[in-house]
Amino acid sequence: MSKKRKNLLRTREDVIFDTCNITFMILLSVVMLYPFLNQIALSLNSATDSVKGGIYLWPREFTWRNYEYVFSQASIVQGIIVSVARTLIGTAIGILCTAMVAYAIAQEKFVFKKSITIIFIMTMYFNGGLIPTYLLMRDLHLIGTFWVYIIPGLISAFNLIIMRSFIEGIPKSIFEQARIDGAGDFRVFFQIVLPLSLPVLATVSLFVAVGQWNQWFDVFLYNSSNESLTTLQYELMKVLQNTATSNGDWNSAQASGEHAANTVTPKSIQATMTIVASLPIICVYPFLQKYFVKGMTLGAVK
Repeated sequence: MSKKRKNLLRTREDVIFDTCNITFMILLSVVMLYPFLNQIALSLNSATDSVKGGIYLWPREFTWRNYEYVFSQASIVQGIIVSVARTLIGTAIGILCTAMVAYAIAQEKFVFKKSITIIFIMTMYFNGGLIPTYLLMRDLHLIGTFWVYIIPGLISAFNLIIMRSFIEGIPKSIFEQARIDGAGDFRVFFQIVLPLSLPVLATVSLFVAVGQWNQWFDVFLYNSSNESLTTLQYELMKVLQNTATSNGDWNSAQASGEHAANTVTPKSIQATMTIVASLPIICVYPFLQKYFVKGMTLGAVK
């Protein structure tokens, strides 16, 4: 077989592979995106019209009524405020504390480096259990406070290992030169380590932020009776598990003969709450994607 023939066959194989690969990825993207797009369509469609079915990717009777209803609820607005606050504060403090501990155990001369690392790793496999944890939070007087969302999950062992591996990959000559110039550990940490660790900081920040934003179980355990400390995800959980909250509006609207465009149904409220709860993280992720990929790659070297 001639060399020209071999090149032609290789080119055809490449074309066939690329075509199959692109087709498969498009189908996979459609499968992954369809549930989310369907929820958007339901949230933007008239509630009474959605009951008929047949809503797939585009609303049949466009309306903002579902979102108006959701944002008119005081508990949901309060939940958004608390969720944003715990995400911003929890991420900032968590990243700072995790980075400081990671910097400490990344130092070769640190005496208890291995012991502390083992202790943190053990927390990934064992925990005290639900009841002991609740008793600990009670003894620390954290129940009924905002800080019960922040302090217990301040440092994650998984995030700590990622950051430690990244810091260990920074050339030691940089630290040695800084110390020769008279820089202490705090100056080295804030002026050298943090600026050089932006990729891994962005990666871990995304992990922490998503975890804080999606958390609802701690609200259920510690602050379920305190409406001022509710979160958006906890309100979403209540809507998904107890559709009677929205059924009351639906039944009263039917009884009073209210116009269909001004009513809501459990299905429409569920779809709207799902979009409201997930949209902020989806909007933030594209801005951190390049740092996320780079941070995961460099942090996994060791």
